[in-house]
Amino acid sequence: MTDSGGCEVILAVADGVLLLDVAGPMQVFNDAGGYRVRLASVDGHPVRTDVGVSLSVELALSDPDLAVDTLVVPGYPRKTFSALTPALADGVRRLAPRARRVVSVCTGAFLLAEAGLLDGRRATTHWEACAALGARFPDVTVEPDAIYVRDGPIVTSAGATAGIDLALALVGEDHGEDRARSVAKHLVVFLQRPGGQRQFSAWSAVAAPRNATVRRALDLVAADPSGDHRVITMAAHLAISERHLTRLFRRELGMTPAQFVERLRVEAAQARLESGDAAMPEVATACGFGSTETMRKAFLRVLGVAPSAYRNRFRLSTHRPLPDRHVRGE
Repeated sequence: MTDSGGCEVILAVADGVLLLDVAGPMQVFNDAGGYRVRLASVDGHPVRTDVGVSLSVELALSDPDLAVDTLVVPGYPRKTFSALTPALADGVRRLAPRARRVVSVCTGAFLLAEAGLLDGRRATTHWEACAALGARFPDVTVEPDAIYVRDGPIVTSAGATAGIDLALALVGEDHGEDRARSVAKHLVVFLQRPGGQRQFSAWSAVAAPRNATVRRALDLVAADPSGDHRVITMAAHLAISERHLTRLFRRELGMTPAQFVERLRVEAAQARLESGDAAMPEVATACGFGSTETMRKAFLRVLGVAPSAYRNRFRLSTHRPLPDRHVRGE
């Protein structure tokens, strides 16, 4: 805490930091009031963001007298991350014990993990980086669908704009939901975002299976998502037992054949919902669900949102002109 009673928020930054990861939380804390937000770099020098904008820095992470209530660690593009890790992670590691809570935005979770702060904890990061985080730091339990995850004094959030969601949640903890809601309205964002990260992720990015039989099975499903892909049918087509097919899928993909078929059908439906105005029954039939209710349940299982909500958020709207007058977002 500062002498004035406000929370001292320090954002640990270095060259290449993602601008939105810094600006989002800063704006929320500034608009909420009751916080003093400052930037700290390894050496106290200004830094350049990923888009080339320079940021003034007031503090050095190495300052032994640096006071901090909330330490925020923004993320970095993958191409610059490896060069930053040692010095920045060391600075975060030394400063973290002085903070009431430590927060990461996007790939900032990698820095927390590198500093040893996520060992034995649950965490999340940008959906594209969740698998890499789990592989690089096996002691971390990664929750890929979460917008943010709190585990004790450590809070991690998903990509970019999730830093705004997280900052609003912290404001709600510190000053009450009414103030957080007021800030959210001012910024024209959700106080609590509907759905998780799964609605943004690309499930087709499944590692290519090593087993030739599983590859053939995947090709069958991809070629015709609406076809008969029951385990008994697939096994007969591949001339193997149902039990062996299920065992191969679990070993190679970490899921059952039915789970893979459902995911691929959801992905096919996503493409149709994004690019056209087909009626829900038509989409459901074309993608192999049989009924809109079956499709709705599958969307909720796989993406955490209903098909109608997904279409409203992600449908291409180039055919719809912008309104002639502005509408105030209040």
